[in-house]
Amino acid sequence: MNEKSVQLTIRGLVQGVGYRYFCYRTAVGLGLTGKAQNLPDGTVLVEAEGGRGELEILIKELKVGPMHASVSEIDVLWDEASGKHKSFEIW
Repeated sequence: MNEKSVQLTIRGLVQGVGYRYFCYRTAVGLGLTGKAQNLPDGTVLVEAEGGRGELEILIKELKVGPMHASVSEIDVLWDEASGKHKSFEIW
């Protein structure tokens, strides 16, 4: 299986609205590993690894986010999986 890695920077109203927990639930449901982290500039950083199809579903879901979030933009950087994440965590 060809594992991929994706790094996402999510902009918009994404802090204080349950966005990281939404990321966690979605990623775990898709069998992905990685992390979701609030950054000081108001964005959320998501690193995820797994199958490309599952990662593309994650990106699609994160464009919508939870009910009170408002996503304006997502920067996407693809790479080969490193295997550094053993589970999905909220930082």
